[in-house]
Amino acid sequence: MKNILLLFLLIINSTFVISQVKIKGKVFFEDSGISYPIGGSSIYWQGTQSGTISNDNGEFEIQKIESTNNLVISYIGFKTQIIQIENDQFYNVVLVYDNENELDDVTVTKRRNAVQRSYILPQNVVRISEQELLNAACCNLSESFETNPAIDVNHSDAITGTKQINMLGLKSPYILITEENVPMVRGASQTYGLGFTPGPWIESIQVTKGMGSVVNGFESIVGQINTELKKPLTDIPLLLNLFNSNNGRVELNTQVKSSVSEKISTSFFAHYNKRDQSNDKNSDGFLDKPLQSQINLINRWQYTNAAKGLVSFFTIRVLDDLKKIGQIGSQDDTSKWGGRIKTNRFDTSFKLGYVNPNIPYQTIGFQLSYNIHDQDSYYGKNIYDINQKSLFSNFLYNSIITNTKNKIKVGINYSYDAYDEFVYGSDISRTDKSFASFIEYSYDNMNNLNLVLGLRYNTHNNMGSFFTPRLHLRYMLNDNLSIKGSYGKGRKIANVFAENQQVFFTNRVIQNKSFSNYLYGVNPELATNYGFSIDQKISFLGGQGNLIFDYYSTRFDNKVIIDFERYGEFNFYNSIFGESVSNSSQLEFMFSKNNWNLTAAYKMYDVKNFYKGGLKEKPLQPKNIIFFNYGIESNRTGEKFWKFNFTYNRLGKQRLMQNIRDREIYAEPHYSINSQITRVFSDKFEVYLGGENINNFKQDNPIIMASNPYSKDFDASIIHGPIFGSTYYMGLRFKILN
Repeated sequence: MKNILLLFLLIINSTFVISQVKIKGKVFFEDSGISYPIGGSSIYWQGTQSGTISNDNGEFEIQKIESTNNLVISYIGFKTQIIQIENDQFYNVVLVYDNENELDDVTVTKRRNAVQRSYILPQNVVRISEQELLNAACCNLSESFETNPAIDVNHSDAITGTKQINMLGLKSPYILITEENVPMVRGASQTYGLGFTPGPWIESIQVTKGMGSVVNGFESIVGQINTELKKPLTDIPLLLNLFNSNNGRVELNTQVKSSVSEKISTSFFAHYNKRDQSNDKNSDGFLDKPLQSQINLINRWQYTNAAKGLVSFFTIRVLDDLKKIGQIGSQDDTSKWGGRIKTNRFDTSFKLGYVNPNIPYQTIGFQLSYNIHDQDSYYGKNIYDINQKSLFSNFLYNSIITNTKNKIKVGINYSYDAYDEFVYGSDISRTDKSFASFIEYSYDNMNNLNLVLGLRYNTHNNMGSFFTPRLHLRYMLNDNLSIKGSYGKGRKIANVFAENQQVFFTNRVIQNKSFSNYLYGVNPELATNYGFSIDQKISFLGGQGNLIFDYYSTRFDNKVIIDFERYGEFNFYNSIFGESVSNSSQLEFMFSKNNWNLTAAYKMYDVKNFYKGGLKEKPLQPKNIIFFNYGIESNRTGEKFWKFNFTYNRLGKQRLMQNIRDREIYAEPHYSINSQITRVFSDKFEVYLGGENINNFKQDNPIIMASNPYSKDFDASIIHGPIFGSTYYMGLRFKILN
């Protein structure tokens, strides 16, 4: 890590950088003489992919480039503005509602950078836009990170085909995964929940590295992934998306939007996918991917009254998901190893926001959500059922102290979770109740310094009373070089079986005989995370780029260890013998010019768990990852053009657990290539063709003792790479814009 940091600093010192003028401004809209800031608007230089986004207060800053003076400001639902930058360095930009949805505006906004980093916020945030999600198959949230290095994606087992995500060397349970800042994938839904948010529903994804805000809870240990769904007010009237792949998966997505009145809009999303084709490319007798079907429906309502400063959302969703797994023919022959995962889910939420028309910097927010997650499943002879009922409420007040340089957020939160599990023949029930209050102070000198200090106090029936401190800092060393830092603590209760369902794909004998006791017989986890990010802007060859170095460290006081180290055994316990640690560093280069952009990244991980047998590397964790992505758009002929995207991802050596298949200590490195080409015929219609793992890498013998799945040696959990080989797909998108 030290060598990478020295290399990074050397590159900074040797990089030729053209001193640039910094342009600042604020984006807002007006209604009845009152101004309202627009956060998340896109600001970029016309004809380039060099841009940024405005913060929650509508403020932005961007470096002047030499190739153009035209600055484009856009936000969905408003007319795009193009302003000519002259001698001034601060601009107030007023956007107006786009009632006609002009085609020229849509054409311009598609050329903005699809992955954007926030330079104004002190948090290390990467925003993945809808346009970036269209560069890959992106059937659901778990497949939304294939074309950028913010999140690592791998396979969790050789039975279900489920993809798991990692951030900073740790699995998704240590990431706060929210939907519009309401906790979504947690508890019972940790293993399969990322597959329950279809990609076409997503407007954008914000990935925060390091500790998140105290406003969103105490569980964010290594970061947060927040998904923004498409809004009824700004959505298009109709979208139809069809998808088909050579592994037998077919998918239909449709969304319809309607304006009930001037202030009320509603949208309806429907998702259906099915696979009834049996695949067994490695001839081990097991399905490489499950037979599956899913129906997913959502209805959203939005009320907007700008004159009174009110906006509210009401959402209701139902899901029915079925996966059939195991040996081919096991659904009709009970002597074969088979399984079924049946999930039903109901979600409803309400959000209310108020901006004081007379004092715009005073806002009030309220969130309320309730969901039921019910999974009935069996894996061979292992039966696992879990039901979770969750209630979440959050009240938030924003204002300033003396002036807009000093801002404050205060609020209260109540959450309730009721779990009912059936595992290894035992019924396990638990109820979590938490009441919290929090305060967050922000300072911005309007120049080169941002600071956020947060403190949260929770009273929890199973964890006691505790404080959660968080700190975020941004400092601009000059117009082109910035540094961000963060520090904080987080904690969580381990849902041992819901988060680690791969244990049911083995015949390992459980060693912890207290698993049915209070909190599975282990204590809640407590961790400290700290890190920094250095960002150097560079300009050369007529384009603009960034050289970024990130380093983060997560240290656990009592991590819950999932122990597969002893052959034929499964155990779990708190790591009270020593400190478990996850250190991650990443060097990333982003560059864009005209109609193309590239991203290259090198990531290193030093992740160690303290087992009963001593400190060891985390198994199945790559030591390093090399990532490269290239995207380009062709010149346009009228409305027609081509888009091409290419991704290379190489995973380094991974430590293996002891088993009868692997004789080596480490799995050798491997790589995968993904690519997609899209033909856009107009703003209303496009078709796409793509491939995943085009180089056709497959892990040999992914299922141990597949020929005798009821033997003690059977194990389908030790997976370090793809098992299916190449996947090819095609699809189309049809839109009605007005």
